Amino acid sequence: MAVKEILPFGDPILRKTAKPVEELTPRVLRMLDDLAETLYAADGRAGLAAPQVGLLRRLIVMDCGDGLVELINPEILELSGEQTGTEGCLSYPGYYGEVKRANRVKVSTLNRQGETVILEAEGYLARCIQHEVDHLNGVLFIDHMQEQWLYHESGSGRVPLLQVLKLSRPL
Repeated sequence: MAVKEILPFGDPILRKTAKPVEELTPRVLRMLDDLAETLYAADGRAGLAAPQVGLLRRLIVMDCGDGLVELINPEILELSGEQTGTEGCLSYPGYYGEVKRANRVKVSTLNRQGETVILEAEGYLARCIQHEVDHLNGVLFIDHMQEQWLYHESGSGRVPLLQVLKLSRPL
């Protein structure tokens, strides 16, 4: 396993759509292991999608406090309810903003054995799933922001969202 470099905002790969995993090979399973190791090595982490480390594959790892969850080719089937909360992103280290998401999600995914699994989640885990699935589609949390500002964890002020959007979209 290896810790990979997490791409920062502004990298054009973050705006690309990831390709489905066609076959669960040892290489794909190593990618999941590397993603998990990278996730656990990062500060302030909850989830990591393969595009964030430069791999345009539909792979996600998350740990929202109850252990590692792996999603392979996840597809959101249902969204319901509403929640607004603070989100950050490993590709925007130290920055966060208010984002509106569905409160409940139902997702179809593959497990390591290639079996289809239906996962239902609510609250924080539902938020994390939506955030990471967005990464697979080239969508970032700043695209869902409710305010016009990003805040920094140091309390050093706020950054205008428009300025960040200009930096994070391909020219």
